[in-house]
Amino acid sequence: MQRKITVELIAWKNRKDRMPLILNGASQIGKTYSIKEFGEKEFVNMVYINLERNEPIREIFDGNISPKSLIPALETNTGIRIKAGETLIFLDEIQACERALTSLKYFCEDAPEYHVVAASSLLGVAVAMKHREKFSFPVGKVNEMYLYPLDFEEFIWAMGREKLAEEIRSHYETNEAMHPAFHKMALDYLKKYLVIGGMPAAVKSFVDSESYIESANAQTDIYNEYIADTAKYADPATGIKIRACYDSIPAQLAKENHKFQYKMVQKGGTATIFGISLEWLKFAGIVLKCQKITQGEIPIAVYQYFPDFKLYMGDVGMLTLKSQIPVQMLLAENNEANTFLGSFTENYVAQAFTANKKPLFYWTNDNQGEVDFVLQEDVNVVPVEVKRGINTRSRSLTMFMKKYNCPYAIRISQKNFGFENHIKSVPLYAVFCI
Repeated sequence: MQRKITVELIAWKNRKDRMPLILNGASQIGKTYSIKEFGEKEFVNMVYINLERNEPIREIFDGNISPKSLIPALETNTGIRIKAGETLIFLDEIQACERALTSLKYFCEDAPEYHVVAASSLLGVAVAMKHREKFSFPVGKVNEMYLYPLDFEEFIWAMGREKLAEEIRSHYETNEAMHPAFHKMALDYLKKYLVIGGMPAAVKSFVDSESYIESANAQTDIYNEYIADTAKYADPATGIKIRACYDSIPAQLAKENHKFQYKMVQKGGTATIFGISLEWLKFAGIVLKCQKITQGEIPIAVYQYFPDFKLYMGDVGMLTLKSQIPVQMLLAENNEANTFLGSFTENYVAQAFTANKKPLFYWTNDNQGEVDFVLQEDVNVVPVEVKRGINTRSRSLTMFMKKYNCPYAIRISQKNFGFENHIKSVPLYAVFCI
């Protein structure tokens, strides 16, 4: 599958100020696949080392971790000649070996001519949670990237609809309505995406079988992998709380007010009881946190109100799995009466914004109005309203624009492209363009 991260990896390879790279992302997100494909296409050869599974290699890092000592040792162990500029050194699951993480500092300082990439699903957890006293992150000595589930554009690439993606981008730029036939086609693919999501295994299962049952089986395997991860980097009691928080997300989003409430995880629940579990989920990359702001002024990040936030699943397909919503409801032509479908739409938009490196914020005004998302675009504050269907009336958006003198707003819905009354209309399928 074609992934956008490949372009970023090639740019990293060609940087003159390149440092060792850490690719972060949730488990089963496609990090290993993407880096291996990059190594095979862009280098003469590649040394692949899984530090979680290869104990003899981990023992090498117990010794001298200067590049001068490591390179010959890795060559001997793998039988592959390592040449600067020609070989990609790929250290997978680097959170399993603290000394390997430290070695990146010395590659940066003493041997920057080598291309070294590390990948990890749980490095943030390992550093910030269980091994806080043990792990020393090489701050300032590495480049970092983040890989997320396939966004909708990558999804339609996987479906063989590259021309449709080009058409969507073109109309986003011009604000001209797309041909009704293409508009409907894009909406139909979006419905599929809401069911399948962007986890590579689930997408591949559907592409290969055209079966929603097979994609759901892949999602179940991914969820079981998440559960297994809690056993690696959390004690049993914390693991139970982590799973309870994650499993509560569909119920949290089903409320009229989507604000996360600890009491919905467990009666009497508080931040003291579940706060660490939520941090674990965030560091593992499998949930998205959308923070409330109290002002719509630049810079919006300084107006965060930390006690209030929303929590979304990192992949909308996993929300489909955990909510157990019937697939036919998501695929139906018109189902605006089901209010929970709005939660799917909101989760999808949060996922798309995150993939585009946009921090997640929302705004409320003493429960009199709410704006689903608020973006900071250069010196402008841009409110974003999300609607599942074609009914797009909203007092909150108008109130926010007037209160904070916003030059324009974005309304995401099933309506076609357009721009009227300072509101840019963006169809649901075009959120990846924002």
